[in-house]
Amino acid sequence: MVRETDITPRHLVAPLFVKEGITEPAPITSMPGQSQHTLESLRKEAVDIASRGVRNFILFGVPAHKDAEGSESHNPTGIAQLALQALREELGDDCVVVADLCLDEYTDHGHCGVLTDGGEVDNDRTLEIYRRIAVAQAEAGADMVGPSGMMDGQVAALREALDQAGYQRVGIMAYAAKFASGFYGPFREAAECAPQFGDRRGYQMDPANLEEAVREVEADIDEGADIVMVKPALAYLDVIRRVRDAVDVPVAAYNVSGEYSMVEAAAAHGWIDREPAILETLTSIRRAGVDVILTYWAAEAAQRLL
Repeated sequence: MVRETDITPRHLVAPLFVKEGITEPAPITSMPGQSQHTLESLRKEAVDIASRGVRNFILFGVPAHKDAEGSESHNPTGIAQLALQALREELGDDCVVVADLCLDEYTDHGHCGVLTDGGEVDNDRTLEIYRRIAVAQAEAGADMVGPSGMMDGQVAALREALDQAGYQRVGIMAYAAKFASGFYGPFREAAECAPQFGDRRGYQMDPANLEEAVREVEADIDEGADIVMVKPALAYLDVIRRVRDAVDVPVAAYNVSGEYSMVEAAAAHGWIDREPAILETLTSIRRAGVDVILTYWAAEAAQRLL
């Protein structure tokens, strides 16, 4: 009767991975219970998750071909666009489908943007490709795009590109405060996007910086973001709270792969009680102030919350 923080299936977003060139789902070793899907198994998984009350999805594509500029990212017949079309056909208009928008899954070097001759990410050239990706994803049926590359000016560039192409109703869920974190390792197996050299600290945020995170979030709102995200979640609950207090748009947080895998690994060894740990984790993120939680436990948690 006096509980202060509620969490329901509507607060959850289920991440899904689709991989080109496989004939059956491929389990992700470092993320027990998660798989890279075929188009057919993706459809079935999405329908099953929706039946449990989760109506929000974010999609990550893994192409068979990668090149220096990530050309498959905006190919109308590329795996991500085909998967978006499949989800839209299968789920209709009752669900929200977000398309992750980045280049790391599509480049042969694994960085989130195209590179200069010196091996640095070229921010402005990358934005031009991001614009093409956004339009391709909108054409394929995405309700929202989720720019995760942390390029300067990416939200403004995407809003302009979508509006010019007639997709004013396609929203932007901005990875506004994405930190250079040690908790992304399992995801890089799932999306096959580990950098082939260097790291992403040049364009992701310093984990020590709180005020900079707020400035990044406010900048994305000024550029047209509809939802702003903090990523990761658990080591950044203070950032989530600070952002929630500073802005008046919906706030999301990504309960990332490393956070998921730590609980799963500890539970597999009998070191923690798995089910209470999952709900406690998600409640802590919600309590910090978010409206939306991206989590690999979405389907399971929703079933327990109903």
